[in-house]
Amino acid sequence: MKRDLLCLADLTPEDISILLALAADLKAECKAGGNEPLLEGKSLAMVFQKPSLRTRVSFEMGMQQLGGHALYIAPAEIDLGHRESVADVARVLSRYVDGIMARVFGHEDVVQLAQWASVPVINGLSDLCHPCQGLTDLLTIQEKMGHLTGVQLVYVGDGNNVLHSLLYAGALTGMHVTYATPGGYDPLPEVVARATALAASTGAVIAAERDPRRAVAAADIIYTDTWTSMGQEDESARRRAVFPPYQVNASLLAVAGKDVSVMHCLPAHRGEEITDDVADGENSWLFDQAENRLHAQKAVLVRLLRG
Repeated sequence: MKRDLLCLADLTPEDISILLALAADLKAECKAGGNEPLLEGKSLAMVFQKPSLRTRVSFEMGMQQLGGHALYIAPAEIDLGHRESVADVARVLSRYVDGIMARVFGHEDVVQLAQWASVPVINGLSDLCHPCQGLTDLLTIQEKMGHLTGVQLVYVGDGNNVLHSLLYAGALTGMHVTYATPGGYDPLPEVVARATALAASTGAVIAAERDPRRAVAAADIIYTDTWTSMGQEDESARRRAVFPPYQVNASLLAVAGKDVSVMHCLPAHRGEEITDDVADGENSWLFDQAENRLHAQKAVLVRLLRG
C-alpha cells in the first residue's frame, strides 16, 4: 500500500482486501473489550476546511481507541492555502505529528499536502474522492452480504465524490455499480473511464442509466447521497427542481423488491434524496455504515502510521 490514501483508485485489489480484513478484526476486537494500543505514541493532525460529525469523531475516537492522539485543527486556524500555503502547512505539521488527515474542498489540496509532507496523508474528503467512505461502504456490504463480487449496487442521485469512490470500490472488488443521474449531473468522465479500466481485471460492470426505476430493477443495494454538497449552496434551488424523480422512497424500493438494502453516507436531507420511512426502515443500513467509518479508518491508520 502506498504511503498516502488520497483516492481508492490508487489502491490494488490486494490492498482493499487487506484493509477490509484488518477493519473487521479491529471491529471484533473493539467489541470484545477494546483494541490493542497499536498506535501508542502516534499522533494525527486533523485539518478541516469543511465541518463533519462522522469524520471528526470517527478519526478522533479511532486514534484514541488505538492508543494514539488526534489533534483537531479548525478551518479558521490554518485557512489552508490562503493564510498559509499548503506546502508550508504540510512541512510544518510533518515536524509535529505522525500523520495528517485533511477534509478539504479542492482535491488538489490533499495532493499538495501529500507532495510536501514527510508523513502519511489521508484524504478525509475532497471534491473528487471520498476514499474513507468507499472503504466503509465495502466493509458494510461485505459484513452484511458475506461477499462483494457480483453484488449489484445502484447509486441514485448526484454524480459526486461519493459516487466516484463507489465506482472505484466496485471496480477493485468485482462489485457491479450502476449509476442513475440526471443529465448534467453525471460523474466525471475521467473517473468513469478509470473505473472501467480497473474493472476489466475484476469482472466488475460499470453502467449508466437515466431512469432510476429501470436502474434499480435488479439492485441488491440502492445508494444515495445529498443532492447539494457543501460548496454548492448557490445551486440548491436549481438542484431541488431537478432531482425529485431520483428520490429514494418506498415507490422506488418496491421496483427493486423487498430484499433490497439502502445505503447513504450521511448527513441525510430527509424529504429530499431519501424519505424518513426508507432511512429508518428495515432495509436501511445507514447507521451500520456510520459505525463502520470508525473501524474502516482504524484499519487505514494502522496500515499507514505503524510504519
